[in-house]
Amino acid sequence: MSSGATATGSSSGRPQASTSPFARLTQQLRGSPLVALLIVGAAVIAVVIALLLWAGGSTYRVLFSNLSEADGGQIIAELDSQQVPYKFSQGGQALMVPADRVHTLRLQLAAQGLPQGGNVGLELMENQAFGISQFAEQVNYQRGLEGELSRSMESLGPVADARVHLALAKDSVFVRQREPAKASVVLTLHPGRSLGEGQVDSIVHLVASSVPDLNAEAVTVVDQAGSLLSTPDGGALGLDGTQLDYVAEVERAYQRRIETILAPILGHQNVKAQVTAQLDFSKREETSERYGPNQPPNEAAVRSRQTSLALNGTGDLAEGIPGALSNTPPGTAASPIADPGQGEAEEGADEAPAEGAAAEQRLNRDDVVNYEVDRQVSHVQHRRGQVERLSAAVVVDYRETLDEESGERVPAPLDDEEMAQIERLVRQAMGFSAARGDQVAVVNSPFTRDDDAPAEPAWWQQPELQQLAFTLGRYLLVGIAILLLYLLILRPFIRRYTEQPLPAPAAPAPGFQARVGGDDDDRDVGEDGEPGEPGEAEDGEAAPPRRRKRRATAYEQNLNDLREMAQEDPRMVSMIVRGWMSKNDG
Repeated sequence: MSSGATATGSSSGRPQASTSPFARLTQQLRGSPLVALLIVGAAVIAVVIALLLWAGGSTYRVLFSNLSEADGGQIIAELDSQQVPYKFSQGGQALMVPADRVHTLRLQLAAQGLPQGGNVGLELMENQAFGISQFAEQVNYQRGLEGELSRSMESLGPVADARVHLALAKDSVFVRQREPAKASVVLTLHPGRSLGEGQVDSIVHLVASSVPDLNAEAVTVVDQAGSLLSTPDGGALGLDGTQLDYVAEVERAYQRRIETILAPILGHQNVKAQVTAQLDFSKREETSERYGPNQPPNEAAVRSRQTSLALNGTGDLAEGIPGALSNTPPGTAASPIADPGQGEAEEGADEAPAEGAAAEQRLNRDDVVNYEVDRQVSHVQHRRGQVERLSAAVVVDYRETLDEESGERVPAPLDDEEMAQIERLVRQAMGFSAARGDQVAVVNSPFTRDDDAPAEPAWWQQPELQQLAFTLGRYLLVGIAILLLYLLILRPFIRRYTEQPLPAPAAPAPGFQARVGGDDDDRDVGEDGEPGEPGEAEDGEAAPPRRRKRRATAYEQNLNDLREMAQEDPRMVSMIVRGWMSKNDG
């Protein structure tokens, strides 16, 4: 029969099964679909777990870097005992741990004295051996001092590692043979960090204040790239970073004063000010002493007085014993009644010697008086950083006014009265002093609006929000990947091996042969009127379950259509059956 020939031909034309191991494994998986389902499910679960670990995995940060071998071994042993995951980076130079445990682990390890580091502090002096030489003791002291200074520098934020080399002073009884102390500092900074001039000066003064007989000029500071950070001899201009920062801060303060007082009147965007300040950082002390004449009505003060009195002659001098009797006046003389002439003679005798004695007396008196001279002594110590002179430049934008002709707002200059008022406000805000030589310039000019100026960053450009969006994006990608794995791989695989085929329909009448379905869903009915087994192709291979179900459904639909057609037009069906019978007979 023709059908049998066709089956034989198809069987003979079927390719032989491959004997490769992969082909045999494939055939075994086809034979036991449950194993394939388990393998695919395990693979999908592994991918999902890996994605979740990637999305929720903690980032690692550096715990310590540049560790010595001894410190590294102790720290790793402690991390293993606490079951803390860690990994190495930078070629094994940095030890990294989860970012959320960095600070906790540092405090815990610091409580145990880890890392001890290569910088040994003054604890080296605690375990001195008995009978150690003076040279060894001096070396240990120098090592301990260097280690303490290195630890102090490493506590600074930008400094990752520090090494200090000291050359201590050598005393001698001879002045020429004395050697001052010197120091060198090598700093290793964190990536992307730098030290300002003020920070470098603080490190220099830290070392100079910790070592005896060490001047700040004898301290050299370099970084890991070999760049000289310290300025020898205080710089060519004699200014350090703190002084320059102070000048800039003073200028900014005056600028803010001017703009703050003019902003409510003109607007924040309509006034610009710049101030230049000249400061005096010299340290001066003055002592003055002035002498001047005594000015009335003030009386001159007597400093000293010396009086000398000299008396020469035969006159009576003070005699007698000091007391009341010597101070008593002489008694009254007797009246000359008996012999008046005798009284006159005695009186003349008494007066004669008095005249001669008065002629021989001489009195000398010398007075020396010293007066204080008017004197004024003043000692003045000038304060450093005084403002010597200020110069301010202020630019004011035009004010927009309404044009009566066009009805639009156009910029217009300020009048003289407003400009004078603005200048007075600027003078008061900056503390204008004509004696100091301050200058102020106020200019009214239209501002140029730059449309291409960079706009302020939007809210979504902030680093915190970008980090949050990145984290949410990772979880979103994981969710999309899981959904695609389920829709494209897992769900079709589950449907293929879990859906049951539909039961075979009832067999048609004998001798009925029909071709049902479309191009993909073809089903032949045999000559004996029995349809082929559901799910079998023409070559005898089992059709897939999905195609088997689709073919069975199409067969039932076509069968129902044929039954309805036979009921509606039985003559046409009989003619078709008669044609088939005549064809089979021929």
